[in-house]
Amino acid sequence: MPTVSVKRDLLFEALGQKYSKCVTFMCLTGPHAVAAVLRDVTFTQERYESFIELQEKLKRTLVAIGTHDLDTISGPFTYTAKPPGDIRFKPLNQSKEYTATELMSLYKTDGHLRHYLHIIENEPLYPIIYDSNGIVLSMPPIINGDHSKISLNTKNIFIECTATDLTKAKTTLDMVVTMFSEYCEEPFTVEEAEVVYPDGRLCVYPELAYRTETLSGDFINKRVGINESAESIAQLLTRMCLRSEVSGEGDLIQVEIPPTRADVIHACDIMEDAAIAYGFNNIVRSTPRTYTVANQLPLNKLTELLRQDLAAAGFTEALTFALCSEEDIADKLRKNIAETRAVHISNPKTTEFQVARTCLLPGLLKTLAANRKMPLPLKLFEISDVVLKDETKGVFDVLMLIC
Repeated sequence: MPTVSVKRDLLFEALGQKYSKCVTFMCLTGPHAVAAVLRDVTFTQERYESFIELQEKLKRTLVAIGTHDLDTISGPFTYTAKPPGDIRFKPLNQSKEYTATELMSLYKTDGHLRHYLHIIENEPLYPIIYDSNGIVLSMPPIINGDHSKISLNTKNIFIECTATDLTKAKTTLDMVVTMFSEYCEEPFTVEEAEVVYPDGRLCVYPELAYRTETLSGDFINKRVGINESAESIAQLLTRMCLRSEVSGEGDLIQVEIPPTRADVIHACDIMEDAAIAYGFNNIVRSTPRTYTVANQLPLNKLTELLRQDLAAAGFTEALTFALCSEEDIADKLRKNIAETRAVHISNPKTTEFQVARTCLLPGLLKTLAANRKMPLPLKLFEISDVVLKDETKGVFDVLMLIC
């Protein structure tokens, strides 16, 4: 995503006003919701497509974003949860109304939306956002309503983000409004939205918070491998949309991080930006103070020789998963799982990856089973690590060979 340089003075001046049309967003369910409004937006075909594409790129399990034509709906808006049978609306790009239960069945065959159904499918209540007239705006994170969809003629946009993490929700909202407030009639102005939580808390979004980091020019010079003055480094960082200036008489640099740069978390991120602005190809190559001559480990050398000899003898190497099911290393080998010294995965996603393998035989047998149609003889081998649990040493791995 390209870095957007926000005209901070205009933006802060706008956000400092008391808006007479401040939107209220009632958050009656959890965990987090934020919102904002862009007014008098002018869309071209290119801008419109970019706006839609941005929403599709979001990871819906963390953040769901909805954009709505504010002129077709009326606040305050309510974010709550209802039984799927009680939710009924016309979803985006559909010709009739459906209940939430019917939508789940409808989208099971949708190549795009079916990947997100599992997020709420088995829940007793589905999240829903509606306006003061009961018109459904969206059922996050699955689909928006057709009534409030935006078009090329949309002028005023209501943006809502629901998320499991408040920081990600605020970051997403900041990104959207800073990127597209440029197209408002008064560029870089955003209208606030009040979010009222169930406990009575009232928060105003977007925050568009700037923060300041202080680091020394010497820190950047040593780690990047350059020898620049603090003033020069400040200019480099400013080119990367990190407004910087030298603080006092020393080489301390104050760096202002805008809301568009949520990727800047640590001083190392600022150092990386300085290196990018300086140009990696312009950094003079130098020999490290401490260097070593690489050499192959004896064990790796032995396994390479074994691989070469076995391949020369007509064997084909197999490479199987290091994780397998409990059944693979116990029942199928006529062993008790308690006697296998297996290391168990605490939260396996599938039954195929429950434990770390204690031997190579299950993987090789699966390979044979998958290649039964191949002409005999099947000459296979594998040289890989297995994992064993030792009560005195913890967990350690052993290299094994099987043919």
